Amino acid sequence: MIDQRIKPSLIRVIILTLILVVSMAGIWWVINWSLTGALSTVSVVEGKVASQDIMSPYAVSYQSEVLTAQKQQEAAQQIDPIYTRPDSSIARQQLNHLKDALAFIDSVRNDQFASLEQKYTDLAALEGIYISRNTAEQILELSDVRWQTVRQESIVILEQVMRNTIQEVDLEDARQQLPSLVSLSLSEDQVNLVVEIASAFVAPNSVYSEEETQAAREEAIESVPVVTRSIIAGETIIRRGEIVQAEDIEALREVGLLTTFSGWQNQAGTLAIVALAAVFLILYFLAYPGLLKTTKQLALFIVLFLVFLGVSRFVNPGHLVVPYLFPMAAYSLIVAALIDRRTAFFTTVPLAILAAYGMPYALDLTLYYSLGAVMGLLILRRPQRLSAYASVAGIIAVSGAATLVAYRIIDPATDVNGLATLIGASAFNGIASAGLTILLEYTLAPLLDLTTTLQLVELSRPDHPLLQRLLREIPGTYQHTLQVANLAEQAAERIQANSMLARVGALYHDIGKMEKPQFFIENQGPNQINTHDDIAPEESAAIIIDHVQNGLDLAKKYRLPRRIRNFIPEHHGTLMTRYQYGKALEAAGGDDTKVDKTQFRYPGPRPQSVETALVMLADGCEAYVRSQNPETDEELRALIKDMVDRRVNAGQLNDTELTLKDLKVIIDSYTATLKGTYHARVDYPESDDQGENHTAADNWDDTVVEKRE
Repeated sequence: MIDQRIKPSLIRVIILTLILVVSMAGIWWVINWSLTGALSTVSVVEGKVASQDIMSPYAVSYQSEVLTAQKQQEAAQQIDPIYTRPDSSIARQQLNHLKDALAFIDSVRNDQFASLEQKYTDLAALEGIYISRNTAEQILELSDVRWQTVRQESIVILEQVMRNTIQEVDLEDARQQLPSLVSLSLSEDQVNLVVEIASAFVAPNSVYSEEETQAAREEAIESVPVVTRSIIAGETIIRRGEIVQAEDIEALREVGLLTTFSGWQNQAGTLAIVALAAVFLILYFLAYPGLLKTTKQLALFIVLFLVFLGVSRFVNPGHLVVPYLFPMAAYSLIVAALIDRRTAFFTTVPLAILAAYGMPYALDLTLYYSLGAVMGLLILRRPQRLSAYASVAGIIAVSGAATLVAYRIIDPATDVNGLATLIGASAFNGIASAGLTILLEYTLAPLLDLTTTLQLVELSRPDHPLLQRLLREIPGTYQHTLQVANLAEQAAERIQANSMLARVGALYHDIGKMEKPQFFIENQGPNQINTHDDIAPEESAAIIIDHVQNGLDLAKKYRLPRRIRNFIPEHHGTLMTRYQYGKALEAAGGDDTKVDKTQFRYPGPRPQSVETALVMLADGCEAYVRSQNPETDEELRALIKDMVDRRVNAGQLNDTELTLKDLKVIIDSYTATLKGTYHARVDYPESDDQGENHTAADNWDDTVVEKRE
């Protein structure tokens, strides 16, 4: 029921693994984006609109590779494609193809044995030319004299047209010339027939020469002189609103406003900044190793750190405004909600450094990320309401805007419109950070079985189904849980523990009593017979102890978070059901060797957190004080101190971080809360259990609740 703890021998391995993962991930992201231009004095992207005017700080003259390449490209494009000389062999070949086709048509016309349909089919199957049904009819209907005229004219005009230079692009024009070459003595039908037959064999006789064309273009490129560009000091290289061109990027690089590092300088810089962040994290975890004790939270921290670092390195390079839109503060807020505030405070700084490293205006971007997150953490001390995140969004936006004004207002490259845009980005950043935090809390907490303040607020609402059942089915226990919740909450406030967690845990610590409510005295009427008097002490104890497991089953059914479920077994620890044990001891004639103590002991574990310990003490003190009904404040305080001392002496608080100073504050808090609430309780028989070094006062431990309850 408690977190699976990491063995001490593995702590060093986990620390080294954490360092390795964070360092390698940071190095990878930084190097990856530094090589693509992330490390630059001015961040512009070719093809994008410039967001500001950029002027040259000094005069420079250089040979422009970009402009020279543009001139060379223009010279090459002016060279027309080169074609070969007309090839007469192609004309002869096409003329022979035409003669073969005409000879085939002659054979079809003269075939005395083929039917008319067969002749149509044969003409349609002629290769190299498509003869339609209408054309075939005309060919077959012509007399021999007229067919010979058409035949000879087709050969003549094909020979004439193929004597000219015909390129692929000129093919259609050549075919369009055929009608003008046909003899005027032919009829219109014969002309159309001649043109249709001859046009099928018109083909290009001059082909494109890639080698000659490429050679001519290379010669034109070599003849272009190198272009020299001169820029004077103060000249505007890029104007705001213009599309950034390749020559602009080249000019910025030449004047030193666009510098991408590479080689050993880039590697050395990257390793230095990542090593600095890694050492920072090492020192933090050595000083506060608490996070290393829980694998789930450690894994969550690593994932959140790497995800926010990776996404920021992915979206930021090449943009002037996007880095200020990125909700980096959400990392700190979600770590504070799901892990703890101290880890959020200390890990925000290295994350901001790694995220901003090499970006334009890296210094103000680092402070922008860091201050916004820290301010958000400081103002969100008690996030019991969603409305509290409105204040968080506001403080992140204001702190970010103040940082930008402080650093950008003195920068001559920043105009009023640019500064206003960045301030608007800061406002969006605040809203996005708060919204993303709420979204991640509601998403990650149930998946990882973690508990957030917002989740605790929902669980503390009286209309929660489980609390409604508690109120309707066992109102006596419900009133008891409210009193215990008040005690635990007030004490947690005083010792700086999680008061909301303590209160909510107290509300659900006795839900298992709903299974058999009649066995708990606060649910019995004033004249009702005590059900425990009619059963054996062992059976009575089993029923009482079972309410722990019953409570855990109900908690799982209603999907209570793990930290709330921990209150159910831990508020009893490994204590004994003193009333039932006393009865068994009495039946055994006072011989404790005849009594199996394990049948009367809660399974545990002992309280593992300050909050569950507070509920254990509150539960016992509330029962003890009501049963004794003290008449003075001094007597009340003595009873509470006695109960607390016995829990300490029994070792029930050994697994918590409570100090003697905390216990004194707790006793004072319980005394103040319980004043005026004394109610008569059932007196329990004293125990003579010397084997466990208990006195008579030890009978008034947490098990008095079982008799009352």
